[in-house]
Amino acid sequence: MTRMTPFSSPLMLGFDTMEKTLERLAKSGDGYPPYNIEKLRDPDSEAVRLRITLAVAGFKESDLDITTEENQLVIRGRQEEDGEHEYLHRGIAARQFIRAFVLAEGMRVVTAELKNGLLAIDLDRPEPQRLVRKINISVKD
Repeated sequence: MTRMTPFSSPLMLGFDTMEKTLERLAKSGDGYPPYNIEKLRDPDSEAVRLRITLAVAGFKESDLDITTEENQLVIRGRQEEDGEHEYLHRGIAARQFIRAFVLAEGMRVVTAELKNGLLAIDLDRPEPQRLVRKINISVKD
């Protein structure tokens, strides 16, 4: 039996990689680290910016890695285990994480800032150029 998906329509060409990306993101159910996504409006223009804020308390700038891979924003956090301490109780774990966000076509990362345990990543989408291209039809008899 063939599985029907929203991307299996014959009118949607080339979306198979997007479908795989969405499936992979749906399977990553870990909620760590928590994050917010907010819309920022520039009063001087109609451009809309987005800010992703992740709660990364205890992570230094050198513990974090932000990359764009194809159409994804990937944030990785890795803390080194500190073997110098003898804990009586350890409620703050040094854990690793990977958090990925699918970016729409044309989205780009503008800035990333770590302040008071919050990592803020600003994104925008420049106004795309409207491109109309005439396709010539060749006649073969």
